[in-house]
Amino acid sequence: MPVFARDLNAHGAMTALLKDAIKPNLVQTLEGTPAILHGGPFANIAHGCNSVIATKIALRMSDYVVTEAGFGADLGAEKFLNIKCRKSGLNPNVVVLVATIRSLKYQGDGCLVAGLPNLTRHIENITKIYRLPCIVAINKFPTDSTDEIKVVFDECKKLSVPVELCDVHAKGGQGGIELANSVVKLCNDKPDGLSLLYKDSDTIIQKIESVSKKVYRANGVEFTDEAVTQIAKIEEMGYSNLPVCIAKTQSSFTDNAKVLGAPTNFNIKVKNVRLCAGAGFIVVLTGNIMTMPGLPKIPSAKKIGIDTKGNIIGLF
Repeated sequence: MPVFARDLNAHGAMTALLKDAIKPNLVQTLEGTPAILHGGPFANIAHGCNSVIATKIALRMSDYVVTEAGFGADLGAEKFLNIKCRKSGLNPNVVVLVATIRSLKYQGDGCLVAGLPNLTRHIENITKIYRLPCIVAINKFPTDSTDEIKVVFDECKKLSVPVELCDVHAKGGQGGIELANSVVKLCNDKPDGLSLLYKDSDTIIQKIESVSKKVYRANGVEFTDEAVTQIAKIEEMGYSNLPVCIAKTQSSFTDNAKVLGAPTNFNIKVKNVRLCAGAGFIVVLTGNIMTMPGLPKIPSAKKIGIDTKGNIIGLF
C-alpha cells in the first residue's frame, strides 16, 4: 500500500517547512535583468523545468519571458511541454533550440557534419511533432571557427529554420541582440498551438511508447517484469491519468550514452517505474540511469568561501 505524508501526520510540518520555499526567488543578471529562480531539477532524471508559479509571475511582469528546459529537446523540452504545459495551460510562442559546435562534434564522434543529423532530429521534434516555431541559437565559443559556424547556418537554412549566433558569454546582452530580435519577431507570429504527444486518458504504457517512438524514434519499449508490476499497481491506485517523466541519458536519443547522432532501430528498456503523486507525474527509469545527480571531479562548492573581509568568493 502507498504511504502518504498525511498517514504519518507529517503533512503539517512539511507544509510549514515549504511555506517560504514555495515563493520564487527574484535575482538579477550582471546587467540588471530580472530573473526568477525557482527549482532546478535535472532534465535527465526529473522534469528539468522551473516552477509554474515562477513562470506565471514572470509573465505578469514582463512582455517576454524566457524559461529554460534543461538538456536536449528530447528531455527538457519534452517534459516542459508534456508535463508543465499540460498541467498549467501554458502555451509557448516559440522554442529556442541552443546548439554548440562542440556538442555537434561530440554527436558526430569528432566530426561536425556527422553530428548535424542530431540537430536536425531535435528541430523536427519541435516543429513537426509539437508544431511550434523554432529558432536555433548557436552558443558561440572562442574555439569555434567561421567555417564551422557557417556549416550549421547552412544546415538550418536547408531546413527553413531561422538561426542566429549567440555570443552572450563574451559580450553580455550585446551578444544576444540579434537572437532576441528574431525571437520577438517569431513571438508576434501567433502559432496554431502546442500539440501534445498523448492524452491523459492513455494508459501508462501508451504514454511511455508515445515518447519513445515519436521523440526518441525507438522501434518499441521493453519492460522488465518489475516495471510491469509497478505500472499495474499505479493504475490500480487510480493514477494512470498522470503524465510520464522519463529518466534517460542526456547524451543519446537512446538509453545508451554511447550511441550518438540520430540512431534508429533500437528499443528503449524500462527497468523501473515510480509514482510521484504529490508532484503529479510518473517517473520512468530507463537503461542504466541513476536518479542521483552526478557531480564533476571538482564540484563548484569546493571553490566557494569567504575572504578576511567577509565577502563571498569563488562563485565565478
